[in-house]
Amino acid sequence: MRGRNDAGQSKRPILLCCMMIVCLCLLFLYFSGSNGQAKSTAFEYGTKFTRTLGWGSDDGEDGSEESVFGTGDADDIKPKSFPVCNDRHSELIPCLDRNLIYQMRLKLDLNLMEHYERHCPPPERRFNCLIPPPHGYKVPIKWPKSRDVVWKANIPHTHLAKEKSDQNWMVEAGEKIKFPGGGTHFHHGADKYISNIANMLNFKANNINNEGMLRTVLDVGCGVASFGGYLLSSNVIAMSLAPNDVHQNQIQFALERGIPAYLGVLGTKRLPYPSRSFELAHCSRCRIDWLQRDGILLLELDRLLRPGGYFAYSSPEAYAQDEEDLRIWKEMSALVERMCWQIAEKRNQTVIWVKPLNNDCYRRRALGTKPPLCKSGDDPDSVWGVPMEACITPYPEQMHRDGGTGLAPWPARLTTPPPRLADLYVTADTFEKDTEMWQQRVENYWSLLGPKVKPDTIRNIMDMKANFGSFAAALKDKDVWVMNVVPHDGPSTLKIIYDRGLIGSNHDWCEAFSTYPRTYDLLHAWTVFSDLDKRGCSAEDLLLEMDRILRPTGFIIVRDKSIVTDFIKKYLHALHWEAITVVDAETSPESEENEMILIIRKKLWLPEASSQDSTM
Repeated sequence: MRGRNDAGQSKRPILLCCMMIVCLCLLFLYFSGSNGQAKSTAFEYGTKFTRTLGWGSDDGEDGSEESVFGTGDADDIKPKSFPVCNDRHSELIPCLDRNLIYQMRLKLDLNLMEHYERHCPPPERRFNCLIPPPHGYKVPIKWPKSRDVVWKANIPHTHLAKEKSDQNWMVEAGEKIKFPGGGTHFHHGADKYISNIANMLNFKANNINNEGMLRTVLDVGCGVASFGGYLLSSNVIAMSLAPNDVHQNQIQFALERGIPAYLGVLGTKRLPYPSRSFELAHCSRCRIDWLQRDGILLLELDRLLRPGGYFAYSSPEAYAQDEEDLRIWKEMSALVERMCWQIAEKRNQTVIWVKPLNNDCYRRRALGTKPPLCKSGDDPDSVWGVPMEACITPYPEQMHRDGGTGLAPWPARLTTPPPRLADLYVTADTFEKDTEMWQQRVENYWSLLGPKVKPDTIRNIMDMKANFGSFAAALKDKDVWVMNVVPHDGPSTLKIIYDRGLIGSNHDWCEAFSTYPRTYDLLHAWTVFSDLDKRGCSAEDLLLEMDRILRPTGFIIVRDKSIVTDFIKKYLHALHWEAITVVDAETSPESEENEMILIIRKKLWLPEASSQDSTM
């Protein structure tokens, strides 16, 4: 009996060890397999690793004030690599992902286009992997050739070429896709159509820029952005806007062509642009019901147009004689009349309305006229996630008295202090010093980039924290355009950027940007990571997002504290990035402490050879 008891006791430790091993295996499978999903999904969702390093928290819920960038010691944890996302995610836009909408069972009103608005994944559903380029991806064709032709392998979608074959949107040509410059309403070319609009407005020499007084344009429902692309030769810049709808790759084509564009929709939220930003709004067969909800979408355009701004509308309602089109035209005409718009010209299939220069017409309207004026407490420049309102935005008293914006013509507008600086209590002297400082900084950047950058290397640029837009202003002599991003929770400087004749958007860098992967050649991040740290958002998520939107062989310029640049350098290998240089930044009064400049280049890697680093 004694021998048997000893034998039983000796087996218990072995049994316990076996049970522990089984439990550990199950735990490993749980964390790696993401609740039993396919192995590829385990590579796509990954917050467990980030949380162990103190990242992945969006609201600092642990109450810790320790920086996410750690101590800066060389012994801090360094990721060896990031997994590659599944090929089906090669065009992922995290906050405009329809699969996410279905998976989260969001209850959205399709009639109000809510399914095309931003819906970002919660932290536990964010992707923790590198977005792969499509098979056969090539370095994009350089501007200005890219306006007319791109590589088909980079955007392997030809359905628009077939669907819009009679409208000259795009044409397949072997391994390339060509863009003849046509559109739904301008089959014979955007250049002729633009000239016709200028002629309708009696602009000198049929030039749409109106001697520099028309500079910024909003093109709603832009297609592949040929309208915006052909405006550029007239020194006019358009924000080409379209949703990720059935023509889902139209904005991707626009950006691949080197044309400014943004994924957005006139739905329930204000567009991420400040009031009185555009001299011209344009809609060519954009299929928008302008009469819905008391004209709320047309009133959003009204908020965005400057005093005396134009709305060019090319659509069957403007010329067709069938009963339904006549009804829409009659009701739309009555609506814009109550909004104090007047017809500047109506010819053939296009009508152009003009917005009043001051508040006089609004004040003459009968009491109770709809749409009403917006309440005095409404901030027309507060836009991030703010619902639209069916009301007219009146002009501030100073703008009313001036009878316009008081802006200089382009290109003097770029460096002339705009009147709205006073809204921010910023002096002309401060503005001019900021312009001069960034001119020097940009010259230094290009000196550091040196032989890596040729005149046509860079086309699409994003300034991730643009302030007054002086970084973009310093690039005026280069053949580039800049998406100026202004933090949604900071001073409303985006209106100053538009008043300089530049374009941009509000954004929250705790979330993904509304663009396709591989759409920018250069990202400029001035203290963006330090700001993110203060809010407790994930620095790792931001690195992955920057990698998503940066083109292979593209550049990143980080200007931030040394602890930030040290942190980023630990990720270079994992992200397939290489450091070009890291130097001390020039000192300036705006810097809280000494800043560093880290210049990075993204390597070109392909899914079938992701383990090999290939540079261009």
